Amino acid sequence: MSKPIDVCLIAGGKYHDIDFARLELLKLLGEHERLRVRVLNDFGDAASIRDADLLITYTCDIVPDAAGLAALRHFLGRGRRWFALHGTNSILNFLADGKVDCPDCAPDFMEMLGSQFQAHPPIGRFKVKVADKTHELTRDLRDFVVEDEQYLCDFRPGNHALLTTRFAGATPEFIRDDWPDGEHMVMYTRASHGGEVLYLTLGHCRGRYDLRPLADFYPYVERCAWQHPVYHELLRRGIRWGMGV
Repeated sequence: MSKPIDVCLIAGGKYHDIDFARLELLKLLGEHERLRVRVLNDFGDAASIRDADLLITYTCDIVPDAAGLAALRHFLGRGRRWFALHGTNSILNFLADGKVDCPDCAPDFMEMLGSQFQAHPPIGRFKVKVADKTHELTRDLRDFVVEDEQYLCDFRPGNHALLTTRFAGATPEFIRDDWPDGEHMVMYTRASHGGEVLYLTLGHCRGRYDLRPLADFYPYVERCAWQHPVYHELLRRGIRWGMGV
């Protein structure tokens, strides 16, 4: 008889439809009868993080405190896997002039993840290239076009690129507002503190009330990559990777 796999799903944060993302992830996790899921809003439940077999995070502008960071180190130190999604690597500071700063104020957390978000152009369609066609997570996938936030990040050394995108141009909403032509990782794996991290930057979603307190009402419902079958395939593969199957 197979043992259950304890999953800690952290879904919380700002400026996103966290309810939508949480529900969609739970549907995918529900496809595996061995998975038993505990859902958290942030990194505050250190025991649940330490004891999990698999950690999945969909957050925005949430940084663990010292106890949460220690719990993450302990989790990874047990050789476990962390599937981090979209804004997990974001720190957002809205300035008086309306621009967004992404300060380097949690270096240990970002080193653990392997990247820190810095900017994105307006939501639009862009090409994603399969950088490693032999890896279990990307095998048999072809390059694809997706509509989403095209994440531009500062990447730490040691990441293994699986998916990449190319960008050159302006990101006028952010302090880092001019980017030279270059490749940016969309999905990568990283050996981290004895365990492994899988990061996938795709997956923006926002409803009409998710910009509060910046705005009481948002005129659009954004689902972005969640509308693309390839994104659900990537999520399914990431979950299986985290299970070790």
